[in-house]
Amino acid sequence: MAGTQGKTLRDVAIGESATVRRLTGEGALKRHIMDMGITKGTDVYVRKVAPLGDPIEVTVRGYELSLRKSEAESILVA
Repeated sequence: MAGTQGKTLRDVAIGESATVRRLTGEGALKRHIMDMGITKGTDVYVRKVAPLGDPIEVTVRGYELSLRKSEAESILVA
């Protein structure tokens, strides 16, 4: 778990879904994540995780994305 912030997208198990609660990234990183369609209230389904944990493949709004661990850690979910 990411300290006191709560559960991040990186903590979600393969085959499970989570709802985005907040983006903690700054500036360009936050904008990049939002441009991919990951915004507050969006459901994200974790499809696969690479053997070393990077990248993470997710389904968002009906399409598939690959996220770096660092990106996934900046997405708080419930």
